This record gives sequence, structure tokens and C-alpha cells, in this order.
Amino acid sequence: MIENKNLLLAVVLSLAIVLGYEAFVLSSYEEPVAISQPDGSETTIAQTDPDLPSASDVATEGGLTGPSVSTEDGGLTGQITRAEAVAKGPRIQIETPRLRGSISLVGARLDDIELLDYRVENTDESANIPYLNPRDMETAYYTTFGWVPGAGVSGIKLPDNGSVWQSDRSVLSPGAPVTLTWDNGEGLLFTTRIAVDDDYLFTIYQEVENNAASSLSLHPYGLITRRTTPETTGFYILHEGLIGVFAETLSEVDYDDIQDEGVMQNPTTGGWLGITDKYWLAAMIPDQTETVNTRFVHRLDNGVDKYQADFLAPARTVPVGGKASAESLLFLGAKQAKLLDAYAEQHGIDRFDLAIDFGWFYFLTKPIFYALLWLNDHVGNLGVAILILTVGIKLAFFPLANKSYVAMSKMKALQPQLVELRERYKEDKAKLNQEMMALYKREKANPAAGCLPILVQIPVFFALYKVLFVTIEMRHAPFFGWIQDLSAPDPTTIFNLFGLFPWDPPSLLMIGIWPLLMGGTMYLQQKLNPQPTDPVQAKIFLFMPILFTFLLASFPAGLVIYWAWNNTLSILQQWVIMRRMGVAAS
Repeated sequence: MIENKNLLLAVVLSLAIVLGYEAFVLSSYEEPVAISQPDGSETTIAQTDPDLPSASDVATEGGLTGPSVSTEDGGLTGQITRAEAVAKGPRIQIETPRLRGSISLVGARLDDIELLDYRVENTDESANIPYLNPRDMETAYYTTFGWVPGAGVSGIKLPDNGSVWQSDRSVLSPGAPVTLTWDNGEGLLFTTRIAVDDDYLFTIYQEVENNAASSLSLHPYGLITRRTTPETTGFYILHEGLIGVFAETLSEVDYDDIQDEGVMQNPTTGGWLGITDKYWLAAMIPDQTETVNTRFVHRLDNGVDKYQADFLAPARTVPVGGKASAESLLFLGAKQAKLLDAYAEQHGIDRFDLAIDFGWFYFLTKPIFYALLWLNDHVGNLGVAILILTVGIKLAFFPLANKSYVAMSKMKALQPQLVELRERYKEDKAKLNQEMMALYKREKANPAAGCLPILVQIPVFFALYKVLFVTIEMRHAPFFGWIQDLSAPDPTTIFNLFGLFPWDPPSLLMIGIWPLLMGGTMYLQQKLNPQPTDPVQAKIFLFMPILFTFLLASFPAGLVIYWAWNNTLSILQQWVIMRRMGVAAS
């Protein structure tokens, strides 16, 4: 009995520590870097600025000669607003059902995107989410695709950051792609055709036409660059930073990790790479049949952190009078699970759904998430879907829980005898344990069985926590009354009488109605359980509802609603069993 109570106590305290930690604690030039090419040569990417490539000399690294990618430094012209940066040069407008923005014809950059389906705050007056930012801004965030010289090629004029492209139309929309062209004046014509679907997927088709006097070799590339380190949630259960799937393996690199490493390289056939936020993703999907070289890069640009994800594809030989081409996909938008799964199936993108951080309990988290979406489609409210799903989970574990509650009821009935034994043998622990085990055997009671309901629901709890915390579908999803965002904490607090007094308490004192209800149900459930015979353990268990009320107050309201409802169902089930067995509920 004592050992099992200690086990349960250890589990509960461990959970409290984890929850408490999350709730209160977390909340210039570089030397060239060599990238091994599929053919065994090396490509040197000089990090004077990890932006658009421009023509440069052939570089030699480690005795092997390969093409060099150098870029123009600069681009940041001081503090400038987004509107000012967008207005600085010629642009093509982007108009889709879910996106609005523009493409800069200077450098052919996608650097101006707004997400029309999502707002910064949970109000109708709030602005749409501004996603990408032009290169001139301090918080620049953009993507571009192009070409760099192959082995043995030098002195070729290639499009760079300042190149002004021509366009065949002024608006990019679904079903109406734009074609950009740039002539180097030396016999090379570069064409980039950009198409977009109704959601968040761009198709980038690049082509080079060679009308020069000799053939040449060029590598297609793609990059996503972000200046300044964005504000992150800081929770260890959520990855925000550089991300990709390389050789069928997920790679997640935090901003501070790439700051330490500088450059990380991964060759891969298939997969994708980019930069992820909690809800948003910018990701490039190279040709899934080619072996490409990928990098995550960090450097300081005039003292400001700059991050880049890029890939370099195998060289194309462009004969005289001939052409060479490459095609890639680009995702810019919200990490909707169904959409990512659809793209993965349609285009054969390996593990694209892992852009959503479903975590270690992926096998539970994703099915629970899809179950909630299915229920929401039928009831029209994700909060109600959580309540229904909780009932389903309780039914699934009903036989196990039923046996556990029967065992707990037996233990509660034996409580007076256990207290008597403890008093009789309080000076002889060995004899006490011997007599307690004899009592359990005689009455066919199993003290360990009572731990199972709590142990079983812990993985489900964390899986649901993941769903509420990381999925865009839960963001700003309303329940009823004052709960207008299931992914945010209960906004009320007892310390200003739930809004009666005009005072905003500190976050530690934001103890809302639902956390109080959850704490109350936890207390009632404890009263139904057999109490520890050890006075110290009894006091610790009595304190648990208060501790968890404070801990869960800062967690998503949907999670607190789930726990309170789950406790209520457990209380009802346990009370019925105790009545049948003739055990007092108090």
C-alpha cells in the first residue's frame, strides 16, 4: 500500500513539476562554407550575405574546385515601415482567397504576404496576420529562387538582388500564373514562372535559355531568409525555428542552436526545409527525385541575427541554343493539418505533416486531433467536440476504469482496518507491511489498481494539450460565454471577482472560473478515493487540487475544460460503483 501510494505520489508530483516549469519558467563576414555536391565536387557559398546570388569567381576549397555563390551585402537602409518598404519598387500583386501581398520585381522576391483568414488579435477589428516582410525592413523575411554557376564557370552575369525583372501580368492569382524574365545582355535569358493555388502552395518553374557562344553549367537554388530572432513561446513542447525532413528524418533546429553551430548541412533525396513559427510555415519543397544539398545558416548582419534555409540542386548543362529548367514548390501560410496531408499525398512530400509539432505522442495526438475536427464538423463547436471526445475516451477505458474503481472502493472500505493496523504497529514497519499485505490477500483487494485511472489518462492529457497548443484550428476557437479562445487561458480571475473590479492581477493570480471548477472536481474525486494512512501523504494529496488549480490556470482553456469534465465523469462512475458496493462516499 505504502509503495503504491508513493508511486502515485511520484507520478502526480512529476506531472506538477512539468506543468509548473512550463507555466512559470518558460513562458559581419564569415569564411566560405563548402557543400559537397552529388558528383563529389564542392560548392562554396560565401556568407557575405545569405541572400540572392550574384556572379563571382570560381573558388577552391580543400583542393576541389567548385562554383562559388557570393551575394551582395546590405539591403537594410535603417528603420522603415512595411508600407514604405513595399512601395519602394515595382511589384506584382498577389490576390488569392487566402493570401494578399506582392512580389518584388527587384530581385524577384516573394517578400510581402498577408494571411487573410487569420487576425493578430481575436477581434473583427484586428489586422490580418502580416507574414513575409521586404528585404529593406529590419524584420525582413522573404524567399527567392535562382541560379548559381556550375564547376568551371566564371564571369557569367547572373540575376542578383538588384536585377529588375519584367513581368507578363500585374496580378498573380489562382489559375493566372505570372512569368518573369531577365536578360543578362550576354546571350542568357532567365525565366521564372510563378503559380499559386487557392490555399498556400506556390509552384516555381525556372528556365535558362542559352543563346551565348558556349555551353555552361548552372545550379538551381532556393532560399528563405529571416532577419532578427522572432519572439517565440519558449515552451519545450513546441519547436519554432529552422525545420526540415532530410533523408526521411525530421530535423528541428532552434534559433539558439543554429547561432552556436553557424552552418548545418544535410544532403537529401526528397523532403523539404524552411522556417516554422507556432502556427505559420515557410517551406521549400525541391524536386523529390533529385539529391539536393541543404543548409541551415546563421550569421550576424550589422549586429542583427540573420537566419537562412536553402538548397542547391544538381547542375544543369545548358547547351548553345538549348534550355535548362528546374521546378520547386513553396508553402507560405498556416499549418493546417488536413491541408499539409493533402499536399503531401498530392505531391509526394515526405512527412510534410511533421511541420506541426505533434510530439512524442504523435500516435495519439494526431488521431485525437482528427477526431476533434470530425466532431466539430457535426456539432459546430470545438469546445463541445472536446466534451464529446472525453465521453468517448471514458467509454474506451471504461472496463479498465471500472475494475480500478471497484478496487479503490474495496480499499476505501478497508480504511478503518488499515488505520487500526497503523496504530497497532506504528513502531514496527516490517510487521505493519506484513499485516497489511495479509489483509489485502484476505479481502482480495489490490492497492495498485487505484493508480491506473490516473496513469492511463496522462498520455491522453498531454496529447490533448499538444492539440490545443500547437494546432492552428484551435486558435481563436470559441466555446461558450467568456471562453472565446480555447487555445488561450481562461481570461477571468477570482482576484478581481471575475471582472467586477477594474483591476488586472498579475498572471500568477489569473485563476479563472474553469480552473476553479477543475480544482473543485479534483478535490471531490480525492474525497471518493481511499485516503493515505500516512498523515504526511494525506496532507500532500489534500494540497494537490490547490496546486493544480494554480498550475492549469495559465494553460489553454480547452485543456482545463477537458480535465474538469473528465473528473466529473470519473466522479459519477466512481460514485455509482461505491453505491453498488455499499461503501460510503464521504
